[in-house]
Amino acid sequence: MQNLTIALPKGRLLTPVVSLLEQIGLNCSCVLEASRELILDNNEGYRFLLVKPIDLPTYVERRVADIGIIGKDVLLEQEKELYELADLKIGHCRMVLAGPAVKESPPWVNLKCVATSYPVITDKFFRCRGKQVEVIKLHGSVELAPHFLLADAIVDLVETGATLKANNLVEWELVTNSTARLVANRSSYHFKGNEISRLLSSLKEVRHGKDKNIF
Repeated sequence: MQNLTIALPKGRLLTPVVSLLEQIGLNCSCVLEASRELILDNNEGYRFLLVKPIDLPTYVERRVADIGIIGKDVLLEQEKELYELADLKIGHCRMVLAGPAVKESPPWVNLKCVATSYPVITDKFFRCRGKQVEVIKLHGSVELAPHFLLADAIVDLVETGATLKANNLVEWELVTNSTARLVANRSSYHFKGNEISRLLSSLKEVRHGKDKNIF
């Protein structure tokens, strides 16, 4: 009998997410051994779906998956109808406003146009500051926009800041921090509450020693 279907994010988050799930005793060998398969059963009551991070909230919201693990940046951008159950404190990144080095303070005071893959978050950031800017949505290589005068600055997710530096950009201001979050479909949380709660408790036990405020 299948207990839970779990949506996992392909890409940079997958390895730390799988490592965390294995720490609570979930057999994820099928995920680690997968080549092109996207639907994986571990024969212990769990099914894993490997999906693009941008699509993961939709899979959970539409109950294709009962629960999922995804970065907070994606949740803030998409605003899906999900239950956010826990900050798993892995996959740390920060979203920043960045651009060429300038003397103005704040650096965005004369800003007119921003390029980003996160238009919703960017729009809210500037509206909260009473600043109106044009937001250009790009799907990648956002750092190129100021170089080609497509935009004055960018809002993007960074880990080390090395890509910004390589493109002669500096961080102007922190927009938000992002870590991996455990989310659940609302209906699944009602009908499979016991199974989800057990998994949540196991995660809490594993992470308890590292951060007592994880949940």
